[in-house]
Amino acid sequence: MSTAEPTPRVAVLGGGILGVSTAVHLLREGASVVLITEAELASGASGRSLSWLNSAGERTYPYHQLRVCGIDRYRTLFAADPSRDWLRFDGGLHWADAGSDQDTVARHDYERAHAYDSVLVSPADVNDHTPGIRGDAVGTVSIFNPGEGWVSLPHLIDFLMEEFSARGGELVTNAGTARVLVEDGRAAGIGTPNAGSFPADAVAVACGPQTPAVVAGLGVEIPDASPVSMLVTTAPVEHPVRTVLNTPRAAVRPNPGNTFALDHDWYEESITQNADGTYSIPEAVVNELADEAARLLEGEPQLTASSWKIGRKPIPGDGEPVFGELGTVPGCFVAFTHSGATLGLIGGELLANEIVTGRRHPMLETFRPGRFA
Repeated sequence: MSTAEPTPRVAVLGGGILGVSTAVHLLREGASVVLITEAELASGASGRSLSWLNSAGERTYPYHQLRVCGIDRYRTLFAADPSRDWLRFDGGLHWADAGSDQDTVARHDYERAHAYDSVLVSPADVNDHTPGIRGDAVGTVSIFNPGEGWVSLPHLIDFLMEEFSARGGELVTNAGTARVLVEDGRAAGIGTPNAGSFPADAVAVACGPQTPAVVAGLGVEIPDASPVSMLVTTAPVEHPVRTVLNTPRAAVRPNPGNTFALDHDWYEESITQNADGTYSIPEAVVNELADEAARLLEGEPQLTASSWKIGRKPIPGDGEPVFGELGTVPGCFVAFTHSGATLGLIGGELLANEIVTGRRHPMLETFRPGRFA
């Protein structure tokens, strides 16, 4: 007579990096998984994320620890195949507005106090640390963080979905706006308007900025501060820059295919919402961002925007991640965070383990959704 535990059935809502990562880690833990998306994989925030892998600047220590662990998981993935063009570790370079040198030095001191690799650089020596940056564009005092990197989340999601399929996961796309089903006070699956219902022993809600609205249907409030943002992808251009740039007028990172990914926040007031819920921005503003990015690069190459995507960027109301089971709806777990790229692998790993084992991981204790009750 077999004494094996029955295989738990888990329904995961969300086709971005947190949903896909959670689904793959659940399969690794031995669960049966159905992954359900409103539209296509990576069609939301993960498809328009700068996806800078970092823990730079100031934040709470538990959040810093979690982000450092997140970077560690990416380093493990990178070590398995350093030739991947969608995951790189070539550092990050930051400088602030003119007149903010004291703030930059204070940030550097804070990072060093947490043993985070941080180097002060000047315009004269910036290219000793990373190539391709215009010295006269760099702030008088800048920070180079050698251990940082970047990932193209659509490429990572494709990579993880190969394992998802090989392990027997079930994928349901274009399901429409879904809701969590509840029976006897416990999460019992996911219902969708386009694909029907999917009974499950547990549910993971990881659908980016839509997460607060989904759990609101369960009577649970998670404060939402998600702004509207844009990611621009340039046409291919040959250039030696390798690092992620975080500057006063443009954030820039290399991207597969000799392209660049660009974003910032100064143009947010130029974004308008259309009647159908989509967003628009004048093309002149997009071109201005590309020009701002070009001014940072040696030779000031012409950067042409080939595409841009606009939508809400997930940010919880208090800025801290939200991970774990809803106290009022047992069996329903959530993953909602600003740093979805950096926490994508570690967040999915820890949440999946909690779902399967029922044991709460100590590194997630600070980030429970119950803190908003």
